[in-house]
Amino acid sequence: MHPDDLHEWASFDVDGSTYLFDLTFLTSNWTCIFGDGCLGVLTAPAPELVHGCCTYGAHFTGKKDRKKTERYAERLTAEQWQLKAEAAALGGPIHKNEDGDTVSHVVDGACIFLNRVGFPTGPGCALHSAALEIGERPLDWKPEVCWQLPLRLDHHVDDNQHYTYTLREWKRRDWGEGGEEFHWWCTETDEAFVGAEPVYETLRDDIIELVGTAPYEAFRDFIATRSTETLLPHPAVRRGPRHDDPAI
Repeated sequence: MHPDDLHEWASFDVDGSTYLFDLTFLTSNWTCIFGDGCLGVLTAPAPELVHGCCTYGAHFTGKKDRKKTERYAERLTAEQWQLKAEAAALGGPIHKNEDGDTVSHVVDGACIFLNRVGFPTGPGCALHSAALEIGERPLDWKPEVCWQLPLRLDHHVDDNQHYTYTLREWKRRDWGEGGEEFHWWCTETDEAFVGAEPVYETLRDDIIELVGTAPYEAFRDFIATRSTETLLPHPAVRRGPRHDDPAI
């Protein structure tokens, strides 16, 4: 355990399974700052590109994830999706890469679903913005990895077939070897810890989609009992601003 990355955890047994929640992150004021100072995940700061974490495209978890995204992509118009014509020319927005992984195409340095700076609707995921336009949840339209970030759900089964689910923040290591090349990741420094409400409230729908209503409510009720106590601040907040980045 690194002393600079201390987290508190809360654990519950619900419906025969154990749920372990990253109390420190879920009660923090992290918020997505896409288009509002996000430095992106390239090897140097690039807020002007407004790529966020969309640079390398989406990786799909399986056939169901791919089919769902393709179904919603078919609903997008050219006015909603800047690269719709490019997707058609490629035979669709999703393919298998040379490693055999199912991924979205990358066009001009970013995911094919990403509308770029200068597009009439503004930069951002075409699926995300189209969902909001008609009052639906972006998490129902987007690839799983995209709507889940910055949350990650891991699970473990012991010798007695008891399941333990761990809900935590998505860390740089979760990107694999490529994550070490990122200049910046949004849960590691304090730029994104500027929200008005805690993560467990702002990402309520996302958390329930991952773990279910009963575990979420158990966690929420537990937080209510801790309301008079001081919770451990997130490591990124405790460390404060970075001094190694000339852009900051």
